[in-house]
Amino acid sequence: MAAAVAMETDDAGNRLRFQLELEFVQCLANPNYLNFLAQRGYFKDKAFVNYLKYLLYWKEPEYAKYLNQELNTGLQMSRYPQCLHMLELLQYEHFRKELVNAQCAKFIDEQQILHWQHYSRKRMRLQQALAEQQQQNNTSGK
Repeated sequence: MAAAVAMETDDAGNRLRFQLELEFVQCLANPNYLNFLAQRGYFKDKAFVNYLKYLLYWKEPEYAKYLNQELNTGLQMSRYPQCLHMLELLQYEHFRKELVNAQCAKFIDEQQILHWQHYSRKRMRLQQALAEQQQQNNTSGK
């Protein structure tokens, strides 16, 4: 009986750890949050830098897929594809040092917005072209 309770506790603890690490990795997509961490000295803390290195396991496909999914709990996980790129950049001391500068964070933020805008417009054009092609196929098939 005690072993079953211990296993349930371990499972709950593992689920909580998984969710917290998932949410933290997603937060790394926010350059203003990175600036906040840098200004408070987190990136100078060797233990924190080692934690960032540990989190690289999120790049593996079996974990990365959760960055864009809804968990069984019904909790919607936001989609932040830049988080893995930021996690990788955070492995470099020079990048971590530059994040103390608010202008650096602002530049990254602006670049992300430009990327999202470009991606959104490109995706919309592709969807429109696909819809037009399907409509032409439907009318020519009759």
